[in-house]
Amino acid sequence: MKKWVVLTGGLAVVCLIFLFFYLFSSGSNRDERLYRTVRVTRRDIYSSVLATGIIKPMVGAEVRVGSRVSGVVKRLHADIGDEVQKGRIIAELDATELQARVDQARADVENARANYDYAELDLERQRTLFQKSLISQSDLDLAKTTRDINRARYEQARANLDYALVQLDYTRITAPISGVVASISTQEGETVAASFSAPTFVNIIDLNRLEVWAYVDETDIGRISEGQKAGFTVDTYMDTDFEGEVTAIYPKAVIQDNVVTYIVTIRIADFKGKILRPEMTTTVSIYLEAREGVLTLPRSAVQRGQRGYRVAVLENGRRIEKEIQTGWSSNDYIEIIYGLQEGDEVITEG
Repeated sequence: MKKWVVLTGGLAVVCLIFLFFYLFSSGSNRDERLYRTVRVTRRDIYSSVLATGIIKPMVGAEVRVGSRVSGVVKRLHADIGDEVQKGRIIAELDATELQARVDQARADVENARANYDYAELDLERQRTLFQKSLISQSDLDLAKTTRDINRARYEQARANLDYALVQLDYTRITAPISGVVASISTQEGETVAASFSAPTFVNIIDLNRLEVWAYVDETDIGRISEGQKAGFTVDTYMDTDFEGEVTAIYPKAVIQDNVVTYIVTIRIADFKGKILRPEMTTTVSIYLEAREGVLTLPRSAVQRGQRGYRVAVLENGRRIEKEIQTGWSSNDYIEIIYGLQEGDEVITEG
């Protein structure tokens, strides 16, 4: 038993001696293990205005398709989420009544054409008789008037036929633009009445023609102008930075909870293979000016000191405080004008 106790005690003493020599022999490297650092690097930074926004269809990119004639919906050829091309038939109305009107109009055209042809032949006969002095001038004038009246009736019948054909064509509702069916408000078998307004069948949105509405605070709107570059992110694609350009600034303010903002529209330059949808929330940065190839650090690595800004750097494994001079700053990085060199290790944690 005593032998076991002596052996255990000796082992403990050996471990303590080893730990003592390890700590003192590696003292120069302890700081490097205890601190997390970043390097001073060169990058492009931007002075920007931050805003929140939403994605909206551009003017003409969202169309509510309706019917210009009344009738019963015979068939729907689209469903929500379907991609449709311009000119594709979306719905059909029962065309029985309008087809009957077309048939009647065709019959009226044939009747008017026959009367017009007969009046033309009769006028030729009356001219021949008049030349032989067998009828008076009034009889010839009457024949001319009859011919003109029948010609007008024939033209009117043709116009009625064209109108009936147009009305019949309205029973086939087609897509005016290419896009995605966003909603359907009519079902098969329903009766639609187009007396005062065109009832809506479907709502089509062209997802390739979207823009961003950024709500810029009134304190920043004076620095925004058309043509400025912008970037934004959406929650569903947090790892993707989309790019755009300011296209318009709405003159009318949006006031909500006593906060005054102005709508700034941003054209999306590249969808980067992603599918964006209306009403998605965006975080927008509108770039005012740019600084290219300047020394930068993450904002989290820079601390405010008594006489300005300071950082903690590692030099030969030791932590050293340094005063620095900063310049421009963006959302994540700050420019370093004086006090650091490219490649310096700056402590961020520890």
